[in-house]
Amino acid sequence: MKLLKKNISAKDGSGSVNLRPDTPEDLWHAYNLLQPPTDTVRCTTLRKVINTSSTGSVTSNKVRTSLTIRVEKVDFDPDSLTLRLSGPNVEESKFVKMGAYHTLTLEVGKTFSIEKECWDQIFLDRIEEACQPERNAEIAAIVMQTGLAHLCLITGSITVTKAKIETNIPKKRTGSSNHSKAIIKFYEAIYQAVLRHIDFKKIKCVLCASPGYVKDDFFKYMLEQAVRRDDRALSENKRKFVLCKASSGHKHALEEVFNDASIMVQMNDTRLAKEVETLNRFMRMIDTSPDRAYYGYNHVQKANEELAVECLLVTDELFRSCEIQTRKKYVQLVESVRENGGKVYIFSSLHISGVQLNQLSGVAAILRYPLPDLDQLELDAAAFDNEGYASSSGSSSDSSNSDDENSNDEDVRVREDMMDMGL
Repeated sequence: MKLLKKNISAKDGSGSVNLRPDTPEDLWHAYNLLQPPTDTVRCTTLRKVINTSSTGSVTSNKVRTSLTIRVEKVDFDPDSLTLRLSGPNVEESKFVKMGAYHTLTLEVGKTFSIEKECWDQIFLDRIEEACQPERNAEIAAIVMQTGLAHLCLITGSITVTKAKIETNIPKKRTGSSNHSKAIIKFYEAIYQAVLRHIDFKKIKCVLCASPGYVKDDFFKYMLEQAVRRDDRALSENKRKFVLCKASSGHKHALEEVFNDASIMVQMNDTRLAKEVETLNRFMRMIDTSPDRAYYGYNHVQKANEELAVECLLVTDELFRSCEIQTRKKYVQLVESVRENGGKVYIFSSLHISGVQLNQLSGVAAILRYPLPDLDQLELDAAAFDNEGYASSSGSSSDSSNSDDENSNDEDVRVREDMMDMGL
């Protein structure tokens, strides 16, 4: 991502930025920068214009124009990495009326501008992260089983499926070579996908996972073919391949790979490894030291008030909330934890680790020291309040009873005096 222009007020944080995405992943960052319905976006687009002549004939043609729309709907497709925005036009245009709806498509290489009422720190951090030149795919992964394989590129923000290979593998039959031919065809398709999609100048590690010995047989086939065909890209980088176990060839099997401590050691210099290790540490702490592992906004916020948060884990999905107040409270939580010396890890919802964190409300914390159960403290406080109310109500009832007895004694004395006087 290229930051072409930045015009943000230091007073209230309002302003605009001009950006140009250079890679498909940059569109994911642009998606996280947009917040309907307050943001406006301006870029070039094609618009179908209908003209009616004086004779009544109608002609239509497409013209390229620049439009500014107020974003009401954002659609991001993680498979094709396309980003579409729709909303009403908010600036005068020769071809589009004010208030007319239009859909913009943000593309790689196309400059666009975003204007916001307030650029908070999370937005600014996202821009800084997107504009780092060293931010690229660090890990590739191949998960396979007999007849099915997925090749994925894993960056700091997103897991992209670059190839899905499916081959019908017949059963082994005596006197038939159809099974072995189908296996070779399957391995060859994976081999070609590796050459086509993996840039070994950028990739630090290639995970090759499968149940059984499928990965071993493919790795042996790949090395033999690399030597025979003189594919130096593979033979010179064979040490980057890490063979590991997985239960299937589906994409979700990556979760099992990331839970393997021996695999994560070999990926210790990547950003994803640090995030996964932090999440695994939190999961272990739930079992071993639950007083130091909190999740849910209310519990994490109360722990932060006690200055107890060491590591804050939060998914980027929470910052895409359409409710401004919801977003603000999570932004304030992140800023407060950083001010108190804690570390903040923002997980991508398109990573396996981000999906796991979303199942725990999307926000969690590892504490510096154990805190007692907040739920129990709340129950004790409520019980104390109830006891105080009961005691106060009891004392008031006792005083009212004594007042009633005094009034009854006075009535008796008055009656006796009246009887003495013959009344």
